[in-house]
Amino acid sequence: MSSISRRNFLWSSLATAGLAGLHLSRTAAETTIQGFDETGTTLQAGAIWQPVSDRKIKVGIVGYGVCRFGAAFGFQDHPNVEIVAVSDLLPDRCAALAKACRCEKSYPSLEDLIKDDEIEAVFIATDAPAHAWHSITAMRHGKHVACAVPAVFGSLEDADQLYETVKSTGMTYMMFETTAFRNDAYAMRTLYNAGAFGNMLYTEGEYYHYMDTPIDSFRGWRIGLPPQWYPTHSNGYHTCITGGGFTEVSCLGMRSRIDCFDPKNNRYQNPFATEIALFRTSEGGSARMAVSWDTPGLEGEVGRVRGEKGSMTDLNYQGLADISSVSLEKTPLPPGMEAGGHGGSHGYLCNEFIMALLEGRTPLVHIAEALNMTVAGIVAHTSALKDGELLKIPQYTL
Repeated sequence: MSSISRRNFLWSSLATAGLAGLHLSRTAAETTIQGFDETGTTLQAGAIWQPVSDRKIKVGIVGYGVCRFGAAFGFQDHPNVEIVAVSDLLPDRCAALAKACRCEKSYPSLEDLIKDDEIEAVFIATDAPAHAWHSITAMRHGKHVACAVPAVFGSLEDADQLYETVKSTGMTYMMFETTAFRNDAYAMRTLYNAGAFGNMLYTEGEYYHYMDTPIDSFRGWRIGLPPQWYPTHSNGYHTCITGGGFTEVSCLGMRSRIDCFDPKNNRYQNPFATEIALFRTSEGGSARMAVSWDTPGLEGEVGRVRGEKGSMTDLNYQGLADISSVSLEKTPLPPGMEAGGHGGSHGYLCNEFIMALLEGRTPLVHIAEALNMTVAGIVAHTSALKDGELLKIPQYTL
């Protein structure tokens, strides 16, 4: 039996549909979720959204836990989407998701939902430890998959199985990494593709989320979470800009005063609440990527990039290239769709996935990019446990 089957038998039978927050003492409405209030987005002046098709992709939505991600990305508002059915194991949450998505059909589990032959694609918004298994199961049933981050959870073997499933089934897979459509990263990627940076020499990404009182989730998966097992919000400031990955890493972990990061108090035996990784990039440059749960003050996702021709922080480019003819603002979304949270990225991620299916192309944050971002963090945590030993990182390509 495969490691995914062994380790996720209980997850697939009990955690199929987003039970994040099952043990919360507060209601989800009372819980502030970092990033959801960041809704500002750039927009090209005078640009008008142009439809590419009148076809509607028939979608199933799975998961309505503490983050309410199932309805957060705007599938229910996209003119090229019909939400066929939703699912969450908890009946009240399933009903709430159906209402939010304006959908009448629901299923009690992901396993039931993916048997619906009408559904073409599934958005997986379940707990992080179940992402790989749920994605694999859906694709094996002939469904395209969009999945919340991270792609896999702490397992290199799961990463290989997810990769092979995408390759063998031919289904489209996209990870919804919010960095991809944050205003600054969107502008950085645009300039990178225009040659304004030249060879990228150095990138930085930082994800700071203070959790002195951790968000309790399904079976407590967030409690004591190794920081670099949730690395995509920082690593995205390289991969979502250049398309490249990381080949080796030395990572240092810092211990915390917060009780849940005592190895005796979390399921991961994890001693670190902050992990700072120094990577060699696949392009031959370097990157410093930080993830921290215990540094109060500035929070959020930020990054900087430096290339042979120029550098950029926020929306401020300084360098040798003439960028006056390059538009750094996002193209418009379909009428009725909101950009949403995490830097106005939610609606754009949904639109990218749907447009990729309609146009028959590879989406941004495809399987190789998703795994290169995620797996680098898994290896980084192992390096931290080995006092910063330099370790090689597996590489994934299309």
